[in-house]
Amino acid sequence: MSFDAIASVTAAEAEAKATVANAEAEARQRLAEAEAAGKTAVEAAIARADSELGQLRRKAAEKGRTEEDEQAAELEKEKAALRKKAEGRLDAAAALIVERIVNI
Repeated sequence: MSFDAIASVTAAEAEAKATVANAEAEARQRLAEAEAAGKTAVEAAIARADSELGQLRRKAAEKGRTEEDEQAAELEKEKAALRKKAEGRLDAAAALIVERIVNI
């Protein structure tokens, strides 16, 4: 082989090594960018999920308070009805007690 051929092969090898090194560096850079983008996407998804969870918790708490208020109102109505019924029987109960005491 002539000196020019050896120099040409050496230059081609050096160029190939440089091309491979550049390709590897670019691949590492793209991988790092993809990992950063993925991490950002995951963090954004977590933030959205936390926000939605907070909204769902607030809605559930509000619904619970509403149902609690409705049940309390219903119980108050029942209590008032029972009290009215009991007060209606109070005079009859007092009369019965007096009658039994007097007839002893």
